[in-house]
Amino acid sequence: MCRPKRNTNAIDPKKPITVTATNETSTSASTDPITESTRRDSSKNSYSYSSTSTSSTTLSSARRSLPQSPTIYSFSDISSATNNFSSTRISSNSWRCSLPSAPDAVVVHRKIRRRIQVPQLHRLFFQICKCHHVSLARLIGAAVSADNLYLVYDYAAGANLADCLRSPKNPNFTVLSTWISRMQVAADAAQALEYMHHYTGLDLHLVHNRIKSRSIIVTEPSFNAKVCYFGAALLAGEIPGLIEQIKPGTTPKMERSDSRAMRVERTVGYAPPENSTDAVVSQKSDVFAFGVVMLELISGEEPVQYRYDEKRRDRYERVSVVERAREAVERGRVRQWVDSRLKDSFPEEVAEKMTRVALSCVHVEADQRPDMRRVAGKISKLYLQSKAWSERIGVRTDWTASFAPR
Repeated sequence: MCRPKRNTNAIDPKKPITVTATNETSTSASTDPITESTRRDSSKNSYSYSSTSTSSTTLSSARRSLPQSPTIYSFSDISSATNNFSSTRISSNSWRCSLPSAPDAVVVHRKIRRRIQVPQLHRLFFQICKCHHVSLARLIGAAVSADNLYLVYDYAAGANLADCLRSPKNPNFTVLSTWISRMQVAADAAQALEYMHHYTGLDLHLVHNRIKSRSIIVTEPSFNAKVCYFGAALLAGEIPGLIEQIKPGTTPKMERSDSRAMRVERTVGYAPPENSTDAVVSQKSDVFAFGVVMLELISGEEPVQYRYDEKRRDRYERVSVVERAREAVERGRVRQWVDSRLKDSFPEEVAEKMTRVALSCVHVEADQRPDMRRVAGKISKLYLQSKAWSERIGVRTDWTASFAPR
């Protein structure tokens, strides 16, 4: 008769099992409901495995880490928290402050661009607050005043990507001094956008509409990235077809002229070619802007530069990072184009592939641009290749990994 193979992971019945006695009346017992329930169930047999307390602690800490319910604030709450909007300014339209349910938060101001009723706005707000991703700044509150929208986000400690790449006081210094740190930022930002576009679980066509290096925070100490302003474009009415028009015969709680509806936020250097004052916002606009951010990460350059025209000495020539990247690829000079502050310590093949992925994102025709699922997948693969390269050669930042002339 055939005997089945013995499971090597099974407990040998000849060996005693280590157990821990459980005293139901012990004063040191946890009062956590999960732990207490487990303890009572196990006390029926007088013994419980020693791993029970570890599992209970893990579940308890996970429960405490769950996000709180979103909060609807009044305008007076926001005004008081920001000291009448004179507190620490994060950007031109955002302030760091402290609120009762958010001790360290950022208030972001947006204009409402479409006619909308407050109950509907609240409904959309609670829908968006159900979405969470580790690489997205979490939306935790909102306030409405006339045609102004104030969104409250968790504060992310760190600096925006533009400041990390380019220090006005010291142009030769960058926080992101290694190739791996830049790949980490690119991978995190790509996954955040991928989640926003495709995996929120909401039946909504979510678009960020503000992707740029200043809307991405590089956190300490591991250089992870967080994309800010998630859901702001939808709640401010910048995305067409999502906010219903007010029904005839009803009195709106707030109104704004539709003349500014559906306009794309024009950010110099990040706006796609099809962008115009009446262009419809789409996810392809986000893809284009993200492609520009990728090129910034690779080269360290600003999206748009003005350099002196040597032929015509009476003017400056406008040059975009997209044009310089295309020129580098066409001439086979990607390695020379990559940020020199990396000291040639980067995998040349990966850098060229990253540049080509970025250029596919900034394609002139919107239909020819890939979606964020494809982009995030490629960047994740290139990130793993970069990690393997780094571990193989033991990257340092004080010597060059390439001995070819620049």
